[in-house]
Amino acid sequence: MAVYKIIAEEGRAKRADFETVHGVVHTPVFMNVGTAAAIKGAVSTEDLERIGTQIELSNTYHLHVRPGDEVVKKMGGLHKFMSWNRPILTDSGGFQVFSLADLRKIREEGVTFRSHIDGRKIFMGPEESMQIQSNLASTIAMAFDECPSSVAERSYVEQSVSRTARWLERCKRKMEELNSREDTINKEQLLFGINQGAIYPDIRIDHAKRITEMELDGYAVGGLAVGETHEQMYDILDQVVPYLPKDKPTYLMGVGTPANILEAVDRGVDFFDCVYPSRNGRHGHVYTRHGHLNLFNAQYELDQRPIEEGCQCPTCRRYSRGYIRHLLKAKEMLGMRLCVQHNLYFYNHLMEDIRNAIEQGRYAEFKRQTLDSMAENDGRKD
Repeated sequence: MAVYKIIAEEGRAKRADFETVHGVVHTPVFMNVGTAAAIKGAVSTEDLERIGTQIELSNTYHLHVRPGDEVVKKMGGLHKFMSWNRPILTDSGGFQVFSLADLRKIREEGVTFRSHIDGRKIFMGPEESMQIQSNLASTIAMAFDECPSSVAERSYVEQSVSRTARWLERCKRKMEELNSREDTINKEQLLFGINQGAIYPDIRIDHAKRITEMELDGYAVGGLAVGETHEQMYDILDQVVPYLPKDKPTYLMGVGTPANILEAVDRGVDFFDCVYPSRNGRHGHVYTRHGHLNLFNAQYELDQRPIEEGCQCPTCRRYSRGYIRHLLKAKEMLGMRLCVQHNLYFYNHLMEDIRNAIEQGRYAEFKRQTLDSMAENDGRKD
């Protein structure tokens, strides 16, 4: 059983340690997204260690499709497979219920997919998702859920959330069974439940109360950053997080921008993940404390400065904006790799600064100064 210990608090922002079988996670934390057991952009596990990554996140559906979760199990589980000895979180495949809307059919038993690779039929329900994640042997497994659209009709959201609650009960039973088997690689695999309810606060709160009673290892808020405004997302967090257990981690799924993270930490969130730093990096968009830069812009052609002055990432310690721009324009993979590496370092060390600010009782000031700096300078030609 994992141990979650709050170290410091300022308002609802909190600094906590989450002890798992694969090491202690210092929160608030950003999880680096490696969908198919690798960060897109040619970033290795050695790179992840070097830039301060605490948790790697992989995708259950994609690994089930390729290479196959049974293959990963035969290779000793995800940690051995990708040579990573720190915590791994696997999502459940539930998001594909949302993102592959044209390729799936939902019923009480689970969801039938059409593979986005070869079109073959795949069935996944709570038991199948737990089995796949057990084969992957991740540190944290996410419960199988449906992520309804933020603009879905209330009647549909009510039915969907009720089904997700029933699926969670099945996930918990299946995980208990799997963790007791002799051939299970990680017999201490943790289960996080997911709160859903689109942008209906009362549905969200009722669901939060229901899943809290199940005494899980952690709780996520899902179904946000899928079309609603930032203000709507913050409002949902304001209303729902107080109904989730304070003595367990709270995870905001798929979020987000640095500003989103700063606001959500202030509302009691511990865990974050998002593809932004790697996806934007592959397109030459890089983050700094003074806003983001598009390195494809001609103004950087002769710029000898690093992406961010004072940044200690491997990219900034050695390479100039002008050189990286050349690589991107020439379609050299190294340019993409250097940008992704910088962005992940930026996110990981933003979280370190957030943790330090909470411990020192100055988070409110840190948040204001950071947001002001980003807003004042974002888009500036420098």
